[in-house]
Amino acid sequence: MENNSTASIDTDANLLQKIDTLNRHYGNTIDEDQLEEWPTFFTDDGRYMVTTRQNHEAGMPVGLILCENRAMMEDRISALRIANLFEPHTYRHLIDAPVIKEKSGNEYSLQTSLVCFRTVQASGPEIFCTGKYLDRIIDDGGILRFKERIVVCDSERIDTLIVIPI
Repeated sequence: MENNSTASIDTDANLLQKIDTLNRHYGNTIDEDQLEEWPTFFTDDGRYMVTTRQNHEAGMPVGLILCENRAMMEDRISALRIANLFEPHTYRHLIDAPVIKEKSGNEYSLQTSLVCFRTVQASGPEIFCTGKYLDRIIDDGGILRFKERIVVCDSERIDTLIVIPI
């Protein structure tokens, strides 16, 4: 992917709005427990990973969650629904506007800040995660999909109760 300076990257307002809408629909799908729809935001060979800032900056390729294609994401949701036992909880995402970092053909590299609150039924909401999405998005005939979404969590203190995608 070519490395363009910020000034030369396509900052078309319509494109930024489409990406922002994609991010907001993504967060809403998770927040509203429509998790079976979550994999549809990705290409068939799309990659999803959750990692920490320290591991990401050190180039460590293993994440807390790693799905290397849409089928793995579908399996993760199926296991979450059928096999996994965990305390019921919900998320609420606050997702900032995206920043386009690079463009190459129909592919964009982006960075977007996020805060994810978690509410466990027996307690009040708490900040679960702050961090950023590092995305590679492709325009597939007018439909934007994630080729890769890396969730980089700011804190090294990660709750082991990451069963729902962030």
